Amino acid sequence: MKKVSFFILLLTIKFGLLYSQVAISKDNSQADNSAILEVKSTTKGFLIPRLTTAERNAIVSPAVGLMIYNTEAKTWNVYNGTSWGLMSPLVCGQPFTDGRNGKAYNTVKIGTQCWMADNLNIGTRINGVNNPVNDGVIQKYCYNDDELNCDVYGGLYQWGEMMNYAASSSANPSGRQGICPPDWHLPSDAEWCQMETTLDATVNCSASGWRGTNAGGQMKEGGLSHWTAPNTGGSNASGFTALPGGYRLNGGGFYDQPNTGYFWSATQSDPSNMWSQALSYFKATVNRSANPMTDGFSVRCVKD
Repeated sequence: MKKVSFFILLLTIKFGLLYSQVAISKDNSQADNSAILEVKSTTKGFLIPRLTTAERNAIVSPAVGLMIYNTEAKTWNVYNGTSWGLMSPLVCGQPFTDGRNGKAYNTVKIGTQCWMADNLNIGTRINGVNNPVNDGVIQKYCYNDDELNCDVYGGLYQWGEMMNYAASSSANPSGRQGICPPDWHLPSDAEWCQMETTLDATVNCSASGWRGTNAGGQMKEGGLSHWTAPNTGGSNASGFTALPGGYRLNGGGFYDQPNTGYFWSATQSDPSNMWSQALSYFKATVNRSANPMTDGFSVRCVKD
């Protein structure tokens, strides 16, 4: 085996010296003039290193452009200099897989924005009576401390944990990744309202409370599979597929599933509170309100 490997190495050096190119093929043909390396076969494939997410993340100082096949996410990953991402660009409206844990998410284009059409579900579950800590490990709540609720409705997150303990950016947190996947970010209050006004021109972005006419109904999943009756206006005409994940109240209680869905924005309303949007089973509108950062709400991400 060593002799064969050495012979292949000599052939590679020979081709490299003669042509400054390398071709690997059964017919001994030269590599295409545009390629420094060409692998030719009609019966076999090209296999790159196959790693789990943990093994990939353990690579020391990965080079820009380094590629692996993620055996958990079932996709190729490429290193862009700061993080691992998908090799192929996302086509909004098609699902994508979060390479960090292999979780697949649907996506939807609303106006000029590309949104996740599922609630984020990443991290290690902690019990509702506990508070997350800034230790580099993403921590989530699952309604009633039941992981199965996270599987359906996504995780519930305190605001600071969602932000990955970064400071709020006042208007537009583009690039404020927080706990979103690479190439996605946490929506600002303004970005939430951009979606609302795309669906309902009567929405006043400076107003709080229940605003507009029917944006909430267009955002909510239709029917009663998850929402309490009557799920007023619930049509999911937008494709956003909002679910009533409820919330975790500071101190450990869980409330409002399956009546209401609460969603964080990345924008602070004042030094102690953060803007959020809520959708209710008995309203077709969206409620904008300020809430303490210690509450646990659902999270959606928007494409950079």
